[in-house]
Amino acid sequence: MKVILNQDVKGTGKKGDLVNVSDGYARNFLFPRKLAVEANAQALSEKNNRESAAAFRLAEEKAAAEAKKAKIHGKTVKIVGKAGQSGKLFGSITPKEIVEVLNSQYGLDIDKKKVTLKSDIKTFGTFECEVKLYTGIAANLNIEVVKE
Repeated sequence: MKVILNQDVKGTGKKGDLVNVSDGYARNFLFPRKLAVEANAQALSEKNNRESAAAFRLAEEKAAAEAKKAKIHGKTVKIVGKAGQSGKLFGSITPKEIVEVLNSQYGLDIDKKKVTLKSDIKTFGTFECEVKLYTGIAANLNIEVVKE
């Protein structure tokens, strides 16, 4: 009997899989525990609709990440830092500050955890950083730190 699993079942398959199991296993174990449904035309249609919706959502997220990358890849962001008594940068520039500037200048919504710095920014000058927007999609960005 062909069934579609509602949950992961050890030794049988993962959630959403179409598997072939014995009639007794399906009727006596899977169906009473609501672990699976019979693979009839309606259930197969619903499964295909869920898969196509998930694929569409994935494509939309990927396209949005590509659009964000096109906006910021290779750009230079200017950050104003406070200078200490000796003319050195007071504190350091953190990913949080970089994200705040990116979000205000380009109207993007980027999480600070997605910004990767090659080294700590503790001096004035130009630095490179990477913004991970999606799996396999990353934008390189130049950070220019200037005196206040």
